[in-house]
Order: sequence, then structure tokens, then C-alpha cells
Amino acid sequence: MEPYQLTATQALTKFKAGSLTVEEYARSLLARIEKRDDAVKAWEYLNPEYVIQQAKRLDTVPPEKRGSLHGVAIAIKDIINTKDMPTQHNSPIYKGDEPKVDAAAIIVLRHAGALLLGKTTTTEFASTTAGPKTRNPHDSSRTPGGSSSGSAAAVGDFQAPIGLGTQTGGSTIRPGSFNGIYAFKPTWNSISREGLKFYSLNLDTIGFFARSIEDLQLLADVFALEDDTTPENNFSVKGSRFALVKTMVWPQAGPGTVAALEAGAKLLRDHGAVVDEIELPPEFDKMPEWHRIMLNGDGRATFLPEYRIAKDKLSPFLADHVENGSKISRAAQLQAFDGIAALRPKIDEIANKYAAILTPSVVDEAPMGTESTGSPAFNCIWTALHTPVVNIPGFKGENGLPIGLSLVASRYHDRQLLATSKAVGEVFEAEGGWERQVLI
Repeated sequence: MEPYQLTATQALTKFKAGSLTVEEYARSLLARIEKRDDAVKAWEYLNPEYVIQQAKRLDTVPPEKRGSLHGVAIAIKDIINTKDMPTQHNSPIYKGDEPKVDAAAIIVLRHAGALLLGKTTTTEFASTTAGPKTRNPHDSSRTPGGSSSGSAAAVGDFQAPIGLGTQTGGSTIRPGSFNGIYAFKPTWNSISREGLKFYSLNLDTIGFFARSIEDLQLLADVFALEDDTTPENNFSVKGSRFALVKTMVWPQAGPGTVAALEAGAKLLRDHGAVVDEIELPPEFDKMPEWHRIMLNGDGRATFLPEYRIAKDKLSPFLADHVENGSKISRAAQLQAFDGIAALRPKIDEIANKYAAILTPSVVDEAPMGTESTGSPAFNCIWTALHTPVVNIPGFKGENGLPIGLSLVASRYHDRQLLATSKAVGEVFEAEGGWERQVLI
């Protein structure tokens, strides 16, 4: 196995054993990126000299002073501030902009000894569905999803073991599914968002991409994600109970997702779990519209500065937010805010009866073209409800492309969800029908 193929956890083991240096690891990753960049185009900013400079410095750190992410390479979505790299938001307004300050999440990663590879592509301000230049590594004629396009594609293509993304609608879970990797959207506001470009203060959440649950658990440690009760490390699918929830947007599900959800439920049952198909109470039916209202309302304030100084360089979609083209009243905003808030404890109550909720991650496999990053229909309600979500890979669509399923838990049960996802992931990856491969 080449160093670039290692998960973060595997790389850390080799660093500790002295069988791999950070510089050797970094050079392997950079060679992989150079080989595949024309096909995938995951990077907005990458400076190989700076990567090697970091790696050499990290190799001089004595073992007793090394952080918990010592040498682990991280791909960073280009709406998150980095003091030594540009942060451009895929916007001509911020082209070449260097804020000279780290976002809170980057401060935490640096302190843990991470190797910051570079900045990955995003849709404009992580707010539109028009795709950036990035291609799906499994089929270059298709989107990798978005808005965290580059981070997900880089991890899916073995160009980085871990990627930072964000989610306002479905920008972490959807590209996780399209790229055949694990994606984790933690409980809202459990990770500081200071230093990233907001779309919606009420929705935006920092998330992660990885090729193993162990790597996501490692990140949960670094970011001090804690449940009130420490979950069992040896969670077993056998004897557990899951809720299968198709949600109110199920009519949008394509054949790949329909088959994946059916297969996922069957696999859980075959491994000794009880799977109850349930419907959310009728009051949840308003969630997609309430999410839209919240998103548009928040965007109205978020993009006012850019609208005032450079409207001609702002996407018409975002300018329309500022102009309130949808004619959303303040009364409608309040109804959405209060309605969603009232449903959060109700979804917690439902989720707490089960090991997790099993639900779709995507409408189907990644759509053709890069003009659109795909629909977030199956993600928006969970984002608005502030629940933690993990995309579990393992299934495939009619064209052989990856399709994942989501596991959802109640708020601040992130560690429980990761423990559950580890056991479920082992089943889905082994028996779901899709196998991750290193593409040449």
C-alpha cells in the first residue's frame, strides 16, 4: 500500500512506529494529486513547497510533544479562513484574498499537529448549486456534489485522508454519498464556526469527510465532541433497533436510492437488528419549506455587504436573496424559526427510541454534468433539526456509482452515532455491493 492510500489512523500508526516520515507521506500525497488533478480538479489552492515545509517541521517534533493528528493531511474547504493560504469562496469578489487569520477549526487542527494540504473547491460562497470545476473521481462526466465539492472528491480519490466541509442544506452528506466515503455532520454548533463565511447562522455546520469511521472518531476527539453518556465501543448491530424513515420527500427518490434503502434495511435485519419503518408525525411535513424560508431569510442579511460593494460580481441567485425576490415575510420567517425549533425536541424523542434512524442520503447516484451539484432534498430537514448525521457508503446505483445511506441520532449524541455507524459501516461496506477502488 502506498502512503497516499492510508487512512489518517493508519498513517498515525506508521508515524509512531517510525516506519514512515511525514515528509515521505506528504510527497506521496502530492504525487497522487499531480497524477489525478487533471481528471478530478479538487484543489483551489495548493502550494507543494509549503506542504513539504510543514512536513519537514513536523518531522522535527519530538515524539512526546506530537499532537493527536501529528502529520495527518487535511483538505480544507475554501470558505474557511487560513492565515497562510488564500480564502476565495469561489467568488470573483474575493479572488486572491488572504485574510491572514485562522478560523477556529484550523487553530484546533494546527494545535493537534495536522498537515494542511491546501484549499479545496466550493460552489460560490458554499451557497449555490452551480458546480465548480471539480469532477466526480468515479466518473469525470458527473458532479462530485457540493457545495463541499473539492474536499469530498479529494478524500474519495485518495488525495487526502480527511477533508473539511460545511453543510447548510446537504453540502457534506450528499458529496459523501456521491464520492463513496464517510461524511459526518455533527450536531449544529458543536464545532466553532468562527472564521468561516456564513450562509445561514441557523443552519451552517462544519463537517468532515473520511474513508473510515475511526478517522471520524479521531476528529471527534480533537474537537472535544462529547455525549453526556459515553457510548459503548463494542456496539453490535445484532439485537439493536433502528427506525427506517423515508421522510416526506420520498417521492423524489430515484431507483438507486430506493434499492439502497431496501438493501440496507435487509442487511441490518439479516445481522440480527430490528428495523421498524415509521413515519414522522404530520407536523414535520412543513420542514422542507421551513428550511427554504430560513435559508433565504438568513441569506438576505449574509450577502448584503457583497451586494452593496460588488453586485455585478455576485451570483443572481444570491442577489435575489438580498432583494427578497421570494417575497418572504418576516411573519413567515418567524413561523419557520419557531416551527423548526418546536420540532427539534420531538425528533430527539423519536430518535432516542432507537440506535439510529436509517434514511436516504441522496436522491440517487451522482447526476450527469457539473452544472448542478445535485439535490439536497434528503438532507435539509436533518440540517434544520440540528441532528448529527453520518453518511455510510456501500451501495451503488444503476450506473455502478456509489450511493450511501444516512444514520441520524438525536442532538448531542454524536459519539453514540459514530459508534453505531462503525458497526453498520462494516456491514454495508462488506455486503452492500459497492467496493472502493484506487482509480488510476
